[in-house]
Amino acid sequence: MFIHILLPILSAVLVSQAILPAELPARQAQLPAQFPAGLPRPLSGERASGNIQKNITFKNPRASEFWVNGTSIPDVNWDIGDSWAGLLPISSDPNETRKLFFWFFPPGPQGSLDDLIFWTNGGPGCSSLEGLLQENGPFQWAWGTAHPTQNQYSWTNLSSVLYLEQPLGTGFSQGEATAENEDDIAAQIVGFLQQFLEVFSELDGKKLYLSGESYAGMYVPYLANYIYEHPDELNLNLQGIFIDDPVIGWNVTQQQIPAVDFVHKYDPVFSLNRTFMAQIDDVAARCGYAGYVDTYLTYPPRGPLPLPGNSTIYDEGCNVWQMILDAALIVNPGFNYYRIFDNWPILWDVLGYPTGDTFMPQSPIYFNRTDVKKAIHVSVDANWNACTSSSTDVFPTGDASLPPALTVLPNVIEKSVRTVIAHGLADYALIAEGARIVLQNMTWDGLQGFQTPIEPDSFIVDGVGALGTTHTERGLTYYEVVLSGHMIPQFSPWSAFQIMEFLMGFRDTP
Repeated sequence: MFIHILLPILSAVLVSQAILPAELPARQAQLPAQFPAGLPRPLSGERASGNIQKNITFKNPRASEFWVNGTSIPDVNWDIGDSWAGLLPISSDPNETRKLFFWFFPPGPQGSLDDLIFWTNGGPGCSSLEGLLQENGPFQWAWGTAHPTQNQYSWTNLSSVLYLEQPLGTGFSQGEATAENEDDIAAQIVGFLQQFLEVFSELDGKKLYLSGESYAGMYVPYLANYIYEHPDELNLNLQGIFIDDPVIGWNVTQQQIPAVDFVHKYDPVFSLNRTFMAQIDDVAARCGYAGYVDTYLTYPPRGPLPLPGNSTIYDEGCNVWQMILDAALIVNPGFNYYRIFDNWPILWDVLGYPTGDTFMPQSPIYFNRTDVKKAIHVSVDANWNACTSSSTDVFPTGDASLPPALTVLPNVIEKSVRTVIAHGLADYALIAEGARIVLQNMTWDGLQGFQTPIEPDSFIVDGVGALGTTHTERGLTYYEVVLSGHMIPQFSPWSAFQIMEFLMGFRDTP
């Protein structure tokens, strides 16, 4: 319905469907030949040779205050084209002191001018500039590398992208953090977007796609619900959401219940001794985690899924997730719970996080450099951190909102054209089996959970092959991506790119 760019090249691509294991080798052998190795695949047959991005101009004189020269971004040795960055208030009050930092990129020559992607990282309190620089932006500075590189899987190859540092207290954003719940956050973001569209009014009426990861599993559904419930507040046409490795349920569900099964599945990676494995097996049995998946994770579900114990976090003596993490760090001091396959050496990170969480780089953090701050219209006195030191920096009294699977997510699915949830299978921070439990306990569009099983090897990435599973029912599409950790656009950018193509209607099948 929303396919507005039809490509000659896509007509030759087999549509992604659930296929039999015996058919996989032939299917995988066909795909690589359709795309030149190492090159981004074009989304339009009208790609203009040598063009950096689609032509977009803003008539409001204020827009020039935010213009970023694509040839003067420090350490980026090519012209990334025009972009706009800076701080805007969260309300029209002339005395408003609360401001959010944004960086807006128009579409590349392959992208659509009719759409706008909104991206936020999680935390709570982690900067969306991490997503820009190391996940889905037009230039990226990967862990362990000396210079930025061009990102062939930049989401600007799909459409315009708006990166927003929120909530207040995050990154360069300014002002006292007073939010008590996700509705407060959503209202502040919508207030910011109103001011943003005042300056960049040419974006009025665009189709909007909300996206984010981790704790953005809280932000994004509540923001989408707010927009749907207040249709007159924002002149953008929300189409759907994409959240990867998201917080959508209780901690006990997404971390504790699946933790021991996860370690057994990846036993050669964790390499924990048999005595310790027996100990955590005993804890799992005592706390009601053992056998939970086999008993309750059925398709369709047989009824509401119970919480083990008396806590939505964990009962006393039942924090098996932390026990495993502590043991993993003894065996492998380079263990990264965002991607369990990481080992020594711990790669240098220009942002200082997450690999630099313990071992910070000696060189200046990129966004704390004076030349970088000047380039993106930030005070040289501002101090930037990839993540706040505590969630209370953005939620002073905590986030009072319930997980979205228990509240707003069903409504968002029912009102969206498409809703996408994805999970990296190598993520220990939040575990994929936990996401499945949450979804199978959620009721949307009149039914609880998925009614049919999720088929293995059903997610076929063009030019790559089977990279996991995908399943769609009643407007919700769920992906699991093999080998990817917590940040799918970073660890499996080709997968995230194709997922976004599906969300935006640029392809009919997942």
